[in-house]
Amino acid sequence: MLRNRSMHELRIAKDLSDIVLDAASMQRVASVTKVNIVFGEMIQIVPAIFETAFRECVRGTTAEEAERAFEILPVRILCRECGQESNVEKLLFRCSHCGSQEMDVIQGNEMFVKSIEAE
Repeated sequence: MLRNRSMHELRIAKDLSDIVLDAASMQRVASVTKVNIVFGEMIQIVPAIFETAFRECVRGTTAEEAERAFEILPVRILCRECGQESNVEKLLFRCSHCGSQEMDVIQGNEMFVKSIEAE
């Protein structure tokens, strides 16, 4: 299970580090100083494993020394029955207003590089 868990974070780290390095290359920066990354709670990232994987992906690049900051977004739903938005608690997908299970996930399954700081 741990190996599968590591592979999940490694794949995500590779994809996001490619975005960072491509942006740095296009902007011709000397070094990336900070990377801000956002994950939705449904991605189920393990920050420590992701951090190690990301560090390996940027080793020897302009982003090798970059500080990394992570933000985890809660899962938010829009109830199809009553139209209310609410956060999902403990990943129980039920409207907190009317109890319906008819909903759309409107936040919580995203992952992206929010910003890159560089010199």
